[in-house]
Amino acid sequence: MGCSRIGSTRVAIVVALTTILASCTSLPRSGPDHKDVDRDAAVKVTTKERRVGIDYALVDLSKNVLSYFTAPQPTSFKGFGGGRGGAPEIPLGYGDVVSVAIFEAQSGGLFIPSDAGSRPGNYISLPEQTIDRNGTITIPYAGRVPAAGRLKETVEQDVEDRLASRAIEPQVVITTTTSRSSQVAILGDVNNPQRVEISPAGERVLDVISAAGGLTTNNIETNVTLQRRGKTATVAYTTLLKNPAENIYVAPDDTISIDHERRTFLMLGAAGTSGRFDFEESNLTLGEAIAKAGGLRDDRADPAQVLLYRLVPKKTVQAMHVDTTRFAGEMVPVIIRANMRDPATLFAVQQFKMEDKDIIYISNSDSVELVKFLDIVNSVSSTVSGVTDDAK
Repeated sequence: MGCSRIGSTRVAIVVALTTILASCTSLPRSGPDHKDVDRDAAVKVTTKERRVGIDYALVDLSKNVLSYFTAPQPTSFKGFGGGRGGAPEIPLGYGDVVSVAIFEAQSGGLFIPSDAGSRPGNYISLPEQTIDRNGTITIPYAGRVPAAGRLKETVEQDVEDRLASRAIEPQVVITTTTSRSSQVAILGDVNNPQRVEISPAGERVLDVISAAGGLTTNNIETNVTLQRRGKTATVAYTTLLKNPAENIYVAPDDTISIDHERRTFLMLGAAGTSGRFDFEESNLTLGEAIAKAGGLRDDRADPAQVLLYRLVPKKTVQAMHVDTTRFAGEMVPVIIRANMRDPATLFAVQQFKMEDKDIIYISNSDSVELVKFLDIVNSVSSTVSGVTDDAK
């Protein structure tokens, strides 16, 4: 009788636990269940669109969707000009040190005494002077001549015009001995941050980087930022190497900043390896990212539920004809779902470009959840069996 009672108790406990576990949604898992993701999406770009109250959009990866998620277009240096043609002319500037030579056609003029005779090279050289804070230089009998911000040739002509009524066919030559205004600052991840003086031949962005001793980091993940008169643009260092049109001439007072930006993505769920991974390559695709993490686990993964989490600009989501009134701000949380059971998706994931800080989550298959459940039931059953044996 006692054994029968214990056996009945064991069965009752197992049945009760089975009933509880069958209705429980908290079985062990490494992330959200795909059914929850599907149910709770505020917006779904699928064949059947439903709206519920969580602020993210669910988008199925397809041929049409790929066009909205092309590689982000970086800013360009082309808007600054100076990409083609010769080097730009560099004007004189505040703080520049210049020397001035004045030639006269013959002796007996304003600067050449009459006893100098007729000889080639009738000229005088004035002492070197610095363009002052008012932007001027001083020339005898010509007064204070504006120089800062003007081309050397323009200043020479101005001085000649001022001396024309007093000197004999004057000609003026201005030479820059020290250029303090025509410099470019380069800083950041270079071996020798400094100010680089621009020569009349002209220096391009890569020339300035080379003058600073080159990069101290991996060039694949290095960005170059150019600041000029309140305008800023950033391009990848590899773009400068591959696209000569981006390697423009620099201008006085430009600031070039070199920054290494480590790009990573997270892999979670039923992947071969979970964790944070570096891009390393310059244009990593979703397919390559999955392979980098060891692919999908055959014993756990649901190939139809490969989920990529990303903040997407609202204008991109709107271009897909999605209602974005539920979302505040300029970025929309989006989950992009790839069905790897579809053979064509393997082509799509090789075209879908990854972005920095993307998160990939691979959901467990339903069969894995069932095995988890049965393991728990078996564990409970074994525990009850042990209690029964102890009771005997």
